[in-house]
Amino acid sequence: MKININSVHFKADSKLEDFITQKLEKVCAKYSDVIGSEVTLKLDNTDTPENKIVDIRIMLKGNDLFASKVSKSFEESTDEAIDALKKQLEKYKGKLDK
Repeated sequence: MKININSVHFKADSKLEDFITQKLEKVCAKYSDVIGSEVTLKLDNTDTPENKIVDIRIMLKGNDLFASKVSKSFEESTDEAIDALKKQLEKYKGKLDK
C-alpha cells in the first residue's frame, strides 16, 4: 500500500511521518481492498491552539473514504481521523459482506 504524506507550507519531521505511516499501515492491513492513502497536514491561521488539521483519504477499489480532524497536535488529529476511518471501513466491509 502506498502512503503519500503532504504538508502544506511547512516541512513535517520524519518522526511525525513515521507515526502517521505506522498508524495507517496498522489499520489498512486488515482490509485487502485498500489501494493507497493520502495524508495532508495543514496549519490553520487561527489564534487558538487547536489549529493542526489532518486530512486522510483512503483509496479503495471503486470508492474513497475521507476524514478530516482538527486538534492541538498532529498526532492527536491523526488518531481522531484514523478512528473515524476505522468506523467507515467497518461500514464499507459490512456492505460488501451482504
